[in-house]
Amino acid sequence: MDLGTDYLGLGLRNPIIASASPLTGDVGTIRLLEDSGAGAVVLPSLFEEQIRQEELQAEMLTSIGAESSPEASSYFPAGIAYNAGPHGYLDLVARARDAVDIPIIASLNGTTEAGWVDYARLIEQAGAAALELNIYRIASDPFVTGAQAEADCVALVKAVRARVGIPLAVKLHPYFSAFGALAIQLDHAGADGLVLFNRLYQPDIDLVQLRWSNEIALSDADEIRLGLLWISLLSERLPHASLAGSTGVRTADEVIKYLLAGADAVMTTSALLRNGPEHIRSLLSGLETWLKARDLASVAAIKGLMRPPLGAKAEARERGNYVQSLMSYRGPPIRR
Repeated sequence: MDLGTDYLGLGLRNPIIASASPLTGDVGTIRLLEDSGAGAVVLPSLFEEQIRQEELQAEMLTSIGAESSPEASSYFPAGIAYNAGPHGYLDLVARARDAVDIPIIASLNGTTEAGWVDYARLIEQAGAAALELNIYRIASDPFVTGAQAEADCVALVKAVRARVGIPLAVKLHPYFSAFGALAIQLDHAGADGLVLFNRLYQPDIDLVQLRWSNEIALSDADEIRLGLLWISLLSERLPHASLAGSTGVRTADEVIKYLLAGADAVMTTSALLRNGPEHIRSLLSGLETWLKARDLASVAAIKGLMRPPLGAKAEARERGNYVQSLMSYRGPPIRR
């Protein structure tokens, strides 16, 4: 059976990718992910704030007597263990590349070009097979329009694309005014792939301590639907960019659904954090079993199989599905 797929122009042995998490920051665990069957690994994200902090500290050391604010370096958590930090990230890329045969994809997380673009070039030189830009921005300023926020994303991708030759993926949250148009602009700007979607982490309020709580909840399978919708709508509309499904992957069922919708690859983080790197074996086994039960010989045979037909009536069709869903819901019986 052929589970191979093409993502970002990279030939993967299967479509399951271990996405950025604390697990992928350790070379030993990366080896275990490869042994468990991962098609590729995305390293933990290096944050723009970390790069700025390192640059600020260097400037403070070389600017004795200049006006500066020591507090300025404290906006990013100290002692963060999520990745190796700017100084060690390039070494992590190189060591991971040498340790395994599957593609190592580096990840940069930020919103602006400041210092980030130059670091993308250094990551390429360290040997990453590809680079994932995790553009995580909440446009909280009410005077920033949707068009401005989207133009900033496109400009950032263009700037990085001009500096690196390795494949470039862009990971986005879905909360843009016209996501389809943004996806096409990013494709034209040089993105080799889009990862749909990054979760927008939303804070809660702790009623006991009266403070904001930023605890992360791992994703669940019911969060897959928005990604399925947009992958199915975009998979034949992007001339160049691959599509990766992300968020909500717990079992092989979600992997299969993303592929049926038109994804080229499927990323998982929460399932591996819950169950360990070996869980990839279960995902692959479930995918193979499902294909064999239907006499299907490859992943390519199901890719986009459930994709809706394109055309001018696509929006009306989605509107019709929405209305039908609401009108058909009956809910639990009402006790009288």
